[in-house]
Amino acid sequence: MSEVNTKFVGVFPVYDITFEIDTSGGATTPVWVTVADMESAGLSIDTTVETWNSLTEGGWQRALATAKAFTLSMSGKRSIGDAGNDYVASKTYANGRECDSKMRMTFPNGDTFEGGVVISVTENGGGDSTNVAPLAFDLISNGKPKYTPATTA
Repeated sequence: MSEVNTKFVGVFPVYDITFEIDTSGGATTPVWVTVADMESAGLSIDTTVETWNSLTEGGWQRALATAKAFTLSMSGKRSIGDAGNDYVASKTYANGRECDSKMRMTFPNGDTFEGGVVISVTENGGGDSTNVAPLAFDLISNGKPKYTPATTA
């Protein structure tokens, strides 16, 4: 195993995952940046399953996974001047293809998960007068992502 793989054995804190977004606007070469001041990130993967009851199964249900989708939900603080935070915030009032981007997650063992997304800003500013302004958004899958296991030596 490589050092990357042996360094992280077992459980790990979420802050050891690197979350990045492409700010290139669809250019051939992505410009990967982190989004500053995010406090939480949750990756959910949905599976569409079609079920049926075949006469040959004696009343037992059959099933087949027919589709997948993911959503990466992030929330934290609005940090003006940070390239990633500003890029996401700029999508607050955008529509159509202006909301398209790419995301990439790198796990502590070196595995990567990346793919096309639609940026859906769910919160940008507001709150009590003594609060720090929030920024929250969902990165919703747009096409088939790529999962790459870490290489081992």
